[in-house]
Amino acid sequence: MHVDLNADMGESFGPWPMGSDAALLEVITSANVACGFHAGDWDVMAQTMGLAVANNVGIGAHPGFPDLQGFGRRRMHLSHDSLRNLVRYQLGAAQAMARSVGGEVRHLKLHGALANMASEDSAMAMACYEGALSVDPDIIIMVLAATQQQDAVEMLGCRWAGEIFADRAYNDDATLVDRSLPGAVIHDADVAGARMVEMVRADAIITESGKHIPAAVDTICLHGDGATAVQIARTVRSALAEAGITLKRFDGRQGAISNT
Repeated sequence: MHVDLNADMGESFGPWPMGSDAALLEVITSANVACGFHAGDWDVMAQTMGLAVANNVGIGAHPGFPDLQGFGRRRMHLSHDSLRNLVRYQLGAAQAMARSVGGEVRHLKLHGALANMASEDSAMAMACYEGALSVDPDIIIMVLAATQQQDAVEMLGCRWAGEIFADRAYNDDATLVDRSLPGAVIHDADVAGARMVEMVRADAIITESGKHIPAAVDTICLHGDGATAVQIARTVRSALAEAGITLKRFDGRQGAISNT
């Protein structure tokens, strides 16, 4: 049994630092690098991707809404054509930076409000993913498992990987509990580690109510911008190892999973 560990990073901007990227890159197997719209800039992208290459960590583009002030967590309403171009633009920048440091972009994951809205609206998700696939037909799309993001990649027939979150609580429809609600973000590293072992073993998302939702558990997200991020990452990795679960980059899958 194996699983990938991913983290969102490259979120610093100019002289303002964000996250613990260097430490996380020693723990994870895949990195989702901000593309300058919700966070990051060209220098931060290049530095982060260079560190990823040095640590043999897979590189992913992490496009979001054009919302630096709100960190991409404010909902915006764009046409589907504009969404396609939004993703193309950011993926192209990520590809250029990755190549410049001897790496490549192997996957794409939507950020923040863009991701949350796409998890509720398969047509919106499809528009975003069509934009990415028009640039790179072989790219692996990382989706919020068991949501309408997954419906979109199954319909598109592209390569994809299902993601669950180590530090976020789930609703019974497999969407994430809103960050404004109590308990939405998990700060206890031991709790995060134990729940990830349980979910990987069950091939399911376990919600706040205890419901088990069968899911493609290909990768676990470890957020990089919290005070306990590195501690949670290391604890999750240790808990998985102790449970006999090895770490491995996802290869991507195609079509629907058998247990949905």
